[in-house]
Amino acid sequence: TLRYDLLGYAVRRLNSYPAIATYLDGGHSGWHPAATMAARLKKANVVGARGFALNVSNYRTTGAEVSYGRAISGAIGWKRFVVDTSRNGLGPAPGGAWCNPAGRALGALPLTPVSDGLVDALLWVKRPGESDGECGRGEPAAGTFWPDYAIGLAGLAAWASSPPHPSGRASPRQRRPGRVG
Repeated sequence: TLRYDLLGYAVRRLNSYPAIATYLDGGHSGWHPAATMAARLKKANVVGARGFALNVSNYRTTGAEVSYGRAISGAIGWKRFVVDTSRNGLGPAPGGAWCNPAGRALGALPLTPVSDGLVDALLWVKRPGESDGECGRGEPAAGTFWPDYAIGLAGLAAWASSPPHPSGRASPRQRRPGRVG
């Protein structure tokens, strides 16, 4: 249909630029069976893309998404994929709550390469702290950065007590007072 034609066109157009790696959104493991998602991705020209992205704006665990991604990948010619870990540190919220659920955490820090040969990277695709919308509890509109939610996600992250600095140097919280670098 038109949507798949437009996605296929976008993949072809973006791939005409050598510095762009295109990933189509493949949902998450709690949404559709892998075979259904694989069929949809095929219709959208995932064959022409670098691969697909999973868990964008969701809370599914990295392990669940990697398993789901491997199942999809096997059905579409072993395409590679990325996993959004921006809010999946404690997995899905109780009862399947999805709209700014309390008690969630940042997941793994953005990382590349990953030890799984099909996973290109763990990424923070959704900005941590970006609201899902007004869920009836005084939250800001969808897409609005919400500092309190971001702080809550960060505070519950497994690595929150001493996050590593991307350069490999000690982060400011890991440094001893008076010590440089």
